[in-house]
Amino acid sequence: MTISRRDLAKAGLAAGATASIPSVLRAQTAPTDVQTVRMVMESDLRVFDPVWTTATITANHALAIYDTLFSLDSQFKPQPQMVGKWSISDDKRTYTFQLRDGLGWHHGTPVTAADCVASIRRWAQVDTGGQLIMARIKDISKKDDKTFTITLKEPLGVLIDMLAKVGSPFIMREKDANRPATEQVSANIGSGPFKFNHALAKPGVSFTYDRNEKYVPRNEPADGFAGGKIVKVERVIWENISDAQTAFAALQAGEVDFLQTVPFDLLPTLEGNSKVTVQVLDKTGNDRYMRMNFLQKPFDNVKARQAMLHLIDQEAFMRATVPNEKYWNTVTSLFGNNTPYSNDENTGWFKKGGDPEKAKLLLKEAGYKGEKVVILDPTNVTIAHNSAQLLAAMLRKIGVNAELASSDWGGVVTRRANKGPVDEGGWSIFISSNSGFEDSDPIGNIALAANGEKAWYGWPKSDEYEALRAKWVDVETLEERQSLARKMQAEWWDFVGSVQVGQIFTPSARNSKLIGLISMPGLIPMWNMRKV
Repeated sequence: MTISRRDLAKAGLAAGATASIPSVLRAQTAPTDVQTVRMVMESDLRVFDPVWTTATITANHALAIYDTLFSLDSQFKPQPQMVGKWSISDDKRTYTFQLRDGLGWHHGTPVTAADCVASIRRWAQVDTGGQLIMARIKDISKKDDKTFTITLKEPLGVLIDMLAKVGSPFIMREKDANRPATEQVSANIGSGPFKFNHALAKPGVSFTYDRNEKYVPRNEPADGFAGGKIVKVERVIWENISDAQTAFAALQAGEVDFLQTVPFDLLPTLEGNSKVTVQVLDKTGNDRYMRMNFLQKPFDNVKARQAMLHLIDQEAFMRATVPNEKYWNTVTSLFGNNTPYSNDENTGWFKKGGDPEKAKLLLKEAGYKGEKVVILDPTNVTIAHNSAQLLAAMLRKIGVNAELASSDWGGVVTRRANKGPVDEGGWSIFISSNSGFEDSDPIGNIALAANGEKAWYGWPKSDEYEALRAKWVDVETLEERQSLARKMQAEWWDFVGSVQVGQIFTPSARNSKLIGLISMPGLIPMWNMRKV
């Protein structure tokens, strides 16, 4: 018999929260104070380099210790961040950027234009928006220590948008940024509002971030990822508590201040608890999707990928992970729900309950002969773990030799970069997500690229789709882009670059005395928050 978290909650978890925390954890957890915030993020931090991986936990780390040239405000408009002044030539081909005063690396030397040029070049090796910029660049070079230029072969109206998007180039020291994108940077020396505390780093246990007392914020008020990044606490500690029940109990006991994700089954125990506040920080939601490995059997065959499109029962996936229906939706558009580009083109595959028989037939037509299908299963991320288990069960029912490769999320982040076959440490399927906001941007969102081995994990390839995507930056009106979005979506669901699993609005929970958290898609800024 399987005991669900809902059963545990009904059995009285709330009443025994403190008792449910192992005594070892209580002994090792120092009391919190108003100048220290203890956070339990969605997963353990294994990779520190935001260019080497697109993992959200790594991007949150980068958001703390690095800075960016531009950032998005709460209305998703680009605003200067490290840039003090910028201009564009009359022919719209030369951009000149001047860094603002006061920018310095954590070890004391000033940030220079050469650092920015090297960081853009390294980021552009792997980011789809960066690749687009580099394809049109004639030259990118420094003019002096604080000024650099980007000269284009032809105008590129989305250049500033690309430099400001979520996942834009985090500016590193030139010596770090000169490393190939395939080699990880682990120095953790940035110019951002927080300093990574190397002495207190305990991999697998906790990571500590201290306020950068020399950071000079912008004068504008904090606004989304933009404005003044004013740090109002002295220290933030990321506690790695992999067991969701233990983390939840630690929050209730006041031993941590913030949980990035809360198991939905445990939410009812917080009703009436004035000491804990539940909050959805990403109002655009998360579109969850399944990535298949185009490079290895069986999903190197398009019919095997189409089989997955018909197999998935989105409502079953959502019910398995989100008991409360107010926190989920089905989603059929490549561009998510309720974005300017959402549409219903080529969505005839969607069927309530899925179509397992159609999936079984397509697998047969693909020549599937019982090859092992390895599903990456992050056991410390409840939603993804439950989804992986359900997916394995669905596959086995139609005769697929499905196997779960269980690890924490850090293990998934590491293994999904392996392009080899499953018997050499490779993989077949993993489940991930984008914010709804990201899914409205086919240029900036690498998960919406299909340029083969230059694409995101899974490495989908479709020349027809890529030809359409390349036109995105040159169409000028909303109506033209909406028409282009329909054509792109029609192609995507034919070659099946991914498979939608559903849309989730993920609640976080915090100590009610922790205020000022900034609500934005995807990432969690640690500046502006404080304890009262």
